[in-house]
Amino acid sequence: MLDVLIVGGGPAGAALALALADSGLEFRVLDARAEGQLGARDRTLALSHSARLVFERIGVWHALGSVTPIATIDVSQRGRFGVTELRARDLALPALGYVIRYGELQGALDAALPAAGMAIDFATRVERIVAHDDRVAITARTNDVERALEARLVVVADGSGEALPELHRRRIDYRQHALVGVVGAASPRRGVAFERFTADGPVALLPYESRYALVWTLTPERAAQMLAADDATFLDALHAHFGDRVGRFTGISGRSSFPLTLQFASRVVGTRAVVLGNAAQALHPIAGQGFNLGLRDVATLAEQLLDTPRAEIGSEHQLARYEKSRRVDRWAGVVMTHGLVRGFASDHPLLALPRGLGLTLLDSVPPLKRAFARAMLNGLH
Repeated sequence: MLDVLIVGGGPAGAALALALADSGLEFRVLDARAEGQLGARDRTLALSHSARLVFERIGVWHALGSVTPIATIDVSQRGRFGVTELRARDLALPALGYVIRYGELQGALDAALPAAGMAIDFATRVERIVAHDDRVAITARTNDVERALEARLVVVADGSGEALPELHRRRIDYRQHALVGVVGAASPRRGVAFERFTADGPVALLPYESRYALVWTLTPERAAQMLAADDATFLDALHAHFGDRVGRFTGISGRSSFPLTLQFASRVVGTRAVVLGNAAQALHPIAGQGFNLGLRDVATLAEQLLDTPRAEIGSEHQLARYEKSRRVDRWAGVVMTHGLVRGFASDHPLLALPRGLGLTLLDSVPPLKRAFARAMLNGLH
């Protein structure tokens, strides 16, 4: 019998496996992907400083080549007063975060597992999970061959949580789409990321090599129009919407869009089961919290598994301890991102005024700004 079975070999599942390397625990990683398939390879991710520490700990960070540091985050609202800048130097950090392609990160993790003596069972779908008091039984299928596995604990990191439907997930549809791509700018600010709040939703520009990774929140209808527009029309519309903070936009590549929702499991543990990463909570990309919150799930679970006697792995006591340890940080991330989406979604003066005052206060009280930045980077515990 395995100690841990990890369902999903994406960044969360692979990072957990690498964190458990050399632990003496017996575990496997099952992934529905075909070998070599990298998923959303062209999408960019914003990694926090705490995420860097996780990847350094599992030996992956230095294998990542094209990583662009974020030294400053410029936060403002379009057409209204109020602006603040969060700076890495104020926290004595090398960077607040880093921007990387999803495909590059996934490729580095895929390569790190066999190098550490582990392998992913690719093209393997979990069909059934049955929990018992002392174990969990898993039925999976690899290339039409059915397999039966048993483990003390199953960890579902498949991005959706579908393998554990009994852990109910609530879904809130924001009725918005995120249009993503990579844009050039006439007056780029090296190492500066922008979070610009507008009546239609936030617009984020993340420094990526010599350009910016764009996340533009739009209505579904407007997103479809912008996807179909020629480059010149698209760039003019983006400049009119974003403003002059980086000058005119000079090029766009890799345009795509996806619907924006908030999805979260009411509980993250079941009988001998855990969901983590996006399977536990998939957040709006505002403030770049979702992926980093999932990595904190991974770090906490790995630490607890390494500190738990083998016979107690997957026990009710161990899982209750994990759920309790993640409760504050997890719900703070959900509430904060949802609140930002709703709170900045209106251009009404009665809402714009307190938002501007809040940004001004944050910028003018350094201890408050530092505390806010640390919470954004490291979560709440």
